[in-house]
Parts: sequence; structure tokens; C-alpha cells
Amino acid sequence: MKNVTIVICNYNYERYLVAAIDSALAQDYPGTEVLVIDDGSTDGSRAIVESYGSRVRAVFKENGGQVSAYNHAIGLLDTDYVIFLDSDDVLYPSAVSEVMRLFDGGAWSKVQFRLDVMDRDGALTGASVPHSQPPHDCGKLLRGGWLYPSPPASGNAYRVSALRQIFPVPEEGVNRYGADFYAIYGVALTGPIATVPKSLGGYRVHNAGGETVSFANSEQLTKAPRAFNMRWAILRNLAMDRLGIELPPAFLDFSHEKATFCSNLYHAKLFSRWSWMLHHSRSYLHTIIANPFWSLKKKLGTLVLSSLCLVPYSPLSDFAVRYIANPLARRRVAGR
Repeated sequence: MKNVTIVICNYNYERYLVAAIDSALAQDYPGTEVLVIDDGSTDGSRAIVESYGSRVRAVFKENGGQVSAYNHAIGLLDTDYVIFLDSDDVLYPSAVSEVMRLFDGGAWSKVQFRLDVMDRDGALTGASVPHSQPPHDCGKLLRGGWLYPSPPASGNAYRVSALRQIFPVPEEGVNRYGADFYAIYGVALTGPIATVPKSLGGYRVHNAGGETVSFANSEQLTKAPRAFNMRWAILRNLAMDRLGIELPPAFLDFSHEKATFCSNLYHAKLFSRWSWMLHHSRSYLHTIIANPFWSLKKKLGTLVLSSLCLVPYSPLSDFAVRYIANPLARRRVAGR
């Protein structure tokens, strides 16, 4: 049997850490190992980790950020496969068994799966991510600049040898966070990607609700576009230096573009909304019309919703922005 490590990188998440570790230990795949990397927590995380004794392998390091924690973990791995579980997320008991069925049947660099969206208390919201399934050859699309649909960090299982073609990643300065970006997209340049077509874990959204345009936990809406541009530039250098692959200077991704779209249109005056759409929406519209992962129906629906953001009645236009940005807003409407 091939062994798999579940790595839990933690920083000051004592409130959620027990649920994450318990879900890792509850896997029905016998060859599962659990490694906890505590990145210099100042809360009660260390005591929680130590309470598990020999059931988990624990590493306590000085705070260096998420990239530092990933670099450290990948250097320690002695299994062929790994799942990086965020310390506020959970895996369902069959997660490792399901991904290993695919790894055993093909030379995949990564196997990904959906995550059910939870609120901060762990209650399911009815939403799941991602909403689209990518093709196996995501690397070809990446070489054309397209970021493929992927779940957040916890929804990805990697072949360790593929990760080591990308990592270690520079961790200095502003590049302390976003390690999952390099894992998710960098690994796709090393080989094909497989998808388990069902949810195998829970993704905790701390600001869960349909009354906000924000959906991601780690970064503010206005900061995310700048961070992604920086990470793409670093990934380009890594791809060229380590794989001999030249990526284009800019990337295409609807999630990235909608963050820019929403930050400019939400609560904006009518003139400002129209001005942005007339003069700055080219990339946003391109990632809808030319999107290689979407059906025609989804493209048309998103274009119609985008047009509603320009109506003079601000409650309707702001609702349309929230509906585009936040999957939980859609579930709320569906449940009415």
C-alpha cells in the first residue's frame, strides 16, 4: 500500500485545529500519516497538537508564513503523496481512499476534489467549490495563460515528486502567503490533473453570507488581484528555471478578474460603474467570452448579470455584483 501524508499547516487557529486534525486521523485509508507544521502560533495551538501524542508528527517552527510552512513540509515528506489541509478545513473520512483510487490508475501529478462550503461554525451553506471541472491537460491551458478551475488548498492531493519540481518557492518579503497558488498551478505544468467528481471535504469561509462580495478568507478583495499578479510573475520564473517552460507575461482567470470588477463596481456611483465598464472591462469580459471551461449558457448568464450591474437602481446593481462574486449569495436566492 502506498502511504499518504496529510499536512496541516497551522498558525493561530486553535479554534478549528482539533476538527482539522480529527478529520485527518479519521481517514479510512490505512496508509494515512498526519504531519502538523505549526508556524510559530502564539495561541493555544501547541498544547492542542501535543495532546495528540504519537498519533501525529509535529513540527514547531518560527513564524515564516504559509510559503515557509509548505517549503518546510515538502522537505520533510517521506511518502509519495500528500494533501495540504488548511487548519480551519476538514476532510471527509473517504477523502484519501478516493484520491488514491485515481492515483493508482494513472500517472497524475494532482488529483483534486470539490469542497463543501462551511460557515465559521462548521455548518454547511449548501455551496461547494469549484463550480467547473477542468480537463486533464491543464498544463496546456496554463502555457496559454489560463488558470484552470481548482478548489482551495484543502481540495488537492499531490504526487510529491511533482511538487518537488516546483518547491521550494521564494518566501522572502511579500511572498509569505499563497503557497497553494504555486502548488495548484505549478504542479499542472509537470503532468496531467484528475478530478474526483464529488465533495470530499469542507472549506470554512469565515465571512460566510450572501450580503458581502468577499468570499476568500486570506486576502482582502482589493489586495487579491495584486497578489495574483506577483505570484504569476514568480511562477513564470520557477517554470522557466526548473522546467524550461515559458509562460506568458499575463494570465487569464475569471476569479481574478471578478475581484477587480467587484472592487470597482460595488457601492460605486452610476457614472463610475459605467466608466469602468466602458474603459477597463476588456479583460473581465474576455475571461467570460473566451473561457475554455464554461458552457455557452454560463457565459450568457454571466454577461446578463454583468449588465445588471449598470442599472440606475443601486440595490439591484449591488445585488448583481454580490451574486457574481459570492457563491453564497446564489444559494440564498435559491433557498427563498
